[in-house]
Amino acid sequence: MTLSHDLAGTGPSTVVLLHSGVCDRRMWDGQFHALAGAGHRVVRCDLRGFGDSPIDAPHTHAEDVRELLDHLGAERAAVVGSSFGGRVALELAALHPGRVRALALLAPAVPGMEPGDRLRAWGDHEDALVEAGDLDAAVELNVDTWLGPEAPEPARALVREGQRRAFDLQLAAPEEHHPVTPEVTRDDLARIQAPALVAVGAHDLPDFRAIADDLARLLPAARRVDLAWAGHLPALERPEETTRLLVDFLAEEVLQVPGLSPGAPSR
Repeated sequence: MTLSHDLAGTGPSTVVLLHSGVCDRRMWDGQFHALAGAGHRVVRCDLRGFGDSPIDAPHTHAEDVRELLDHLGAERAAVVGSSFGGRVALELAALHPGRVRALALLAPAVPGMEPGDRLRAWGDHEDALVEAGDLDAAVELNVDTWLGPEAPEPARALVREGQRRAFDLQLAAPEEHHPVTPEVTRDDLARIQAPALVAVGAHDLPDFRAIADDLARLLPAARRVDLAWAGHLPALERPEETTRLLVDFLAEEVLQVPGLSPGAPSR
């Protein structure tokens, strides 16, 4: 199947927006048209099991994104990934390096990550609520965990809706249709040559700050940005500031406009 998606812009460069695991493609409302206006052809998609993309067969998220690029006739793309979408972006870059021109990773997860105490406690709590059938409480747990202190109520509502939709789709899917995780090793990540922006919030869980530390060292062409105001979902918490960060990075690395910087380290 072709992932459900939206297109904006007619620029020569393609930018793909990959949502977090508690949202769907609507999380990019604050960036979608702005990036198109900055000179890019922009596609935002719902990964399978989120939004308008049902789980209808066994699948690998990175391969679904590659197939979407094929469908759009995009040989190469810059890929912007938030959290789980960042992990998918890294898997795509490792498996198909010729298809990824640049990576912008906002509080990314990584292939094979082992959770720390707080992340494990969140996962255990969510599992217990889902097993008890209390999906409303599981949704609120995610809203409270993943949004930082500056998140406005519309952002909370969007995560609430997206997470509930994901639960409904994923819990209804038969086991044999669940996603297959590709084998991507640390050595595979170290071979990614695409320029990468790694942004992380001061209010995020320790796991993701440690991941940012590691990726900044591991990826050959990475630069790290610390966001003093952000939790885990900066695109929703301060949409305009996140848009500026992405526009500047993509202008320099994709449109090759000289002299731009991906924003101040802490704002």
